[in-house]
Amino acid sequence: MMTGTAPTLVEAFYERIWNQGDLNAAGELLAVDFKFRGSLGAELRGIPSFLEYVRSVREPLAGYRCDILESVAEGDRAFAKMQFGGRHVGVFRGYQPTGKSVQWLGAALFRFEAGRIADLWVLGDLASLEAMLKANAPVR
Repeated sequence: MMTGTAPTLVEAFYERIWNQGDLNAAGELLAVDFKFRGSLGAELRGIPSFLEYVRSVREPLAGYRCDILESVAEGDRAFAKMQFGGRHVGVFRGYQPTGKSVQWLGAALFRFEAGRIADLWVLGDLASLEAMLKANAPVR
């Protein structure tokens, strides 16, 4: 488990915003000009754009969770190995809902400024996600 301000911010970011869906927490945790490159490829700037991205992932994936599998922090940076997933209940990445669970792995690199998350770059294993969505898709 990580210790210190940076790890606390990382844990709060995933637990509050992603796992609980507390979008108001973004104002406490993120810098005003927050820069984000998401696991699913989106490159965004600013909290409003980021919150739209959060909604676009949480809505089609019921019970969506981001679990920190491993993490390290040094100075103004932290790195986390993640597992993302939820139950596919809405159109996601072009696939119709199946009600089945999907999950994928990813890695996140955080940069902090003035006690907030200023920059986040996430790389997700989209090949395994795509394979799972395709395998779960109804046969036509």
